[in-house]
Amino acid sequence: MNVIVIGGGKVGFYLCKTLLEHGHQPLIIEKNKHACEYASNQLDIPTINADGSTIEALKTANAPKADALIAVTGLDQDNLISCQLAKKILHVPKTVARVNNPKNAAVMKQLGVDIPISSTDNIARLLEREVDSARIKSLLSLNRGEASLSEMLIPDNYVLHGKRLFELDIPEDAVIAAIFRDDKLIIPRGNAQIMSGDKILVIAKDRIIHELSESLKLK
Repeated sequence: MNVIVIGGGKVGFYLCKTLLEHGHQPLIIEKNKHACEYASNQLDIPTINADGSTIEALKTANAPKADALIAVTGLDQDNLISCQLAKKILHVPKTVARVNNPKNAAVMKQLGVDIPISSTDNIARLLEREVDSARIKSLLSLNRGEASLSEMLIPDNYVLHGKRLFELDIPEDAVIAAIFRDDKLIIPRGNAQIMSGDKILVIAKDRIIHELSESLKLK
């Protein structure tokens, strides 16, 4: 996933580090030249020394080809503008804005930001959850958001078709609770198979949903 990150300070830097660790390709747009150089040297990622709330900077970053834009500067107004330009003019599929003042979250949502978020620790996880949503549907939040009950759609011509659960590398904090196949409910055991077209119900901690998706080859 190609991700443009607006803001190369502490939040932007560690967000890019997390995205890299998860196999994504981030690019930073940052006004401060020294912050750009630091991110470029430490993370070995492309950086643009510019104002990310301008259309020129976003075009330089090839925003029309990006999968997502995340604005994490310290100014809510700049984050909003970056997301609006990306979404409405350059047609970036997904926009995320850091909200420094939680009171601005609802306004940002009304003005077109896909995901306004005030808890910066969860930005990467939420972005991945949104991108994964074509195959993963969250049904129920558990224990105040620590975990969730989710439905996963197994695609046709599934690469792991016929594999049994004990053969799969399922993360420790995830459990496959049920399999729906041809309108039939299967309560799975270790020898149960995963087949193309199945729908599976999973209970998992939110922090490993993306890892589970990768383990099941749903990416």
